[in-house]
Amino acid sequence: MSDLEGFGFVLPHWFYWGWLAVMPLILMALDRWTGKGRDAEQEIGHPVMGELQAEDDPLIALQFEGNWFTRAIDWISDKSGLFVAFWTVNAVCFYFFEVVMRYLFNMPTIWVHEASFLLLGMQYLLAGAFALLHGAHVRVDVLYNLLPVRGRVGMDIFTSMFFFIFALALLITSWTFFVNSYSMHETTVETWGIQYWPVKGMMVLGSVLILLAGLSKLIKDIVLFVRLGQEPTV
Repeated sequence: MSDLEGFGFVLPHWFYWGWLAVMPLILMALDRWTGKGRDAEQEIGHPVMGELQAEDDPLIALQFEGNWFTRAIDWISDKSGLFVAFWTVNAVCFYFFEVVMRYLFNMPTIWVHEASFLLLGMQYLLAGAFALLHGAHVRVDVLYNLLPVRGRVGMDIFTSMFFFIFALALLITSWTFFVNSYSMHETTVETWGIQYWPVKGMMVLGSVLILLAGLSKLIKDIVLFVRLGQEPTV
């Protein structure tokens, strides 16, 4: 870091990556500890979000509960999304630090903006599985909403092949980017010069997570489609 002398405080690379790995675990543990009170309130009679959604969408109410395989994938998808959600706190703190240093001390940083956009970029990639699990991806529902419940499930099964084509292409491309970046010890072009290959690695991990989440959804959709076909009326 000797080439950065004179720039004031510069966040060390090792601390940046280490903090991103540890900080969400700490906050998740605190959230779990403080969440016991919220769970008690829900048991008293407060509705949870899943119950509200089930009242509005019959497809959610009929959702197949899954087997051990899909439940394991869904747990990973949910926890990975919760993990990266806490990274947003870092971005807020980083930019607050930048504003204070720039406008109060006239000492703008050289690393805050880069640290933040790398963080948010990785967060975007890793949150895909969480969004798919909770139905948060954008979908054109013009024709979809006109179909009966079983027709919607069938449409989800049919269109899943396009999803898997995209997910596999993303995985293969991301792996190529990661291997090339790691082999050349790629760093960012800014003065901070942090390692870039971990970001490419998050592309691979995000692709794997969303591919697994899509597989879990496909399994549950197929089982639900068969069950609905066995019922006399839907």
